[in-house]
Amino acid sequence: MPTSPRVVVLDYGFGNVRSAVRALQRVGADVELTGDKQAALDADGLVVPGVGAFAAVMDGLRGVGGDQVVDRRLAGGRPVLGICVGMQVMFDEGVEHGVHARGLGEWPGVVDRLEAEVVPHMGWSTVDAPEGTVLFDGLADERFYFVHSYAARAFPLADTPAPGEHPMPAPLVTWSEHGGRFVAAVENGPLAATQFHPEKSGDAGAQLLSNWVGSLR
Repeated sequence: MPTSPRVVVLDYGFGNVRSAVRALQRVGADVELTGDKQAALDADGLVVPGVGAFAAVMDGLRGVGGDQVVDRRLAGGRPVLGICVGMQVMFDEGVEHGVHARGLGEWPGVVDRLEAEVVPHMGWSTVDAPEGTVLFDGLADERFYFVHSYAARAFPLADTPAPGEHPMPAPLVTWSEHGGRFVAAVENGPLAATQFHPEKSGDAGAQLLSNWVGSLR
């Protein structure tokens, strides 16, 4: 009988992440909530959650060596899933209240305040997912639960692959809208991320997490 994929939800000291642990357990993952670097490196999949301010999340991640863990996992082609601010910190920079904070730099780009009449964006929204997506397989026209004031409103990583015999596939970028278009999710080799909370998105979110966990087998 095949064993369940081992998933670590990275614990770096703040944010209620129990709902993410439970949601992953329900879709068949063997889940551990820990800040232990070796456990995070060894797991089949790593989830980087995040709530609150970009700079504070980065401080928490650095405090447990999470920046090094993410970098080493991705360099080795090991899957990582970022959620909410855990997605935002994958970009180069976050700007909140005029404060610029460096992110993990896995993707070029800046996370800044949404340009909308009502901020935060809180509630259920549809997304525009590209063809070939793994995360959104079977989820056309579904809604997902967002709660955020900041987002990446562009994805500058070039669509054109670098010259070479084995170019990397272009990232698959999913978009949503609140006062303008913003990045709702990205699939980029071993790195995937969602701006919304799949663990709070009912059956659609459960299916998305199931799709991700299934890709770890």
